[in-house]
Amino acid sequence: MRLYLSLLVFLCLIGCQSSSETYAEITTDYGTMKVMLYDSTPKHKANFIKLIEEGFYDSLLFHRIIEGFMIQGGDPDSKDAPKDVILGKGGPGYTLPAEIGAPHFKGALAAARKPDNLNPERASSGSQFFIVHGKPIEPLQLGYIENEKAITYSEAQRQMYYELGGYPLLDGDYTVFGEIVQGLEVLEEIVQVQTDQYNRPVENIRMEVKIVK
Repeated sequence: MRLYLSLLVFLCLIGCQSSSETYAEITTDYGTMKVMLYDSTPKHKANFIKLIEEGFYDSLLFHRIIEGFMIQGGDPDSKDAPKDVILGKGGPGYTLPAEIGAPHFKGALAAARKPDNLNPERASSGSQFFIVHGKPIEPLQLGYIENEKAITYSEAQRQMYYELGGYPLLDGDYTVFGEIVQGLEVLEEIVQVQTDQYNRPVENIRMEVKIVK
């Protein structure tokens, strides 16, 4: 438990620069994940808060789940979607400019987006997000990623990837705008569910999202 808490402290110190902390709770049948939103990504933070306050996310699905990678939700088309429908293309009708910076540690809250060939600016989806699951990273693997992506991690960031884990292959490519501060065990439960050939859960996993203190 002490190691777990110390890693969360590291995660906050590395990823966020918050003077006015804002939190949201994402509640599912598997429990609640509390996330802190970063001041260092103001456009994404403001947009997420706006959508939450409008009730946009309520009853939407986590429609894509891949153990060792991430869980994804926020597609408005998922709310009443039959079970055989492929999801992931819906949104609020706009995108957000990239605010790329923070690493993809386990529990990171990040914006989904279209691939580079369709989206060279790496603009984020207006509503779809994912939460990183990932896995612990070996030093040699992280070193290779640093060389390939021309990224230099701090020693604290390296320790986070070694001990807590994440998905560093996404670093520099997607906007991370928050992190789980309570409820990583809920993420662990969700990634275990049965999915179909398109990584959609066989049984729907709905969310309710609200801003909290």
